[in-house]
Amino acid sequence: MDKAPLITPRVLRVEEAARALGIGRSLTYDLIRSGQLRSFKVGSRRLIPAAAIDEVITTLTEEAA
Repeated sequence: MDKAPLITPRVLRVEEAARALGIGRSLTYDLIRSGQLRSFKVGSRRLIPAAAIDEVITTLTEEAA
């Protein structure tokens, strides 16, 4: 039986992004509102590019140093 390759999501829902960052939904929305976390809307759904997770981690780590 052939195994289908795993597909890495390129976008995350707000809840998934919050889980990836180890924070709550409210703080995730705060980061989006402040422009620190890139996002876009498709219909009524707000999505976060997976690369934006790494970007915000790098930015916040540098600011904390």
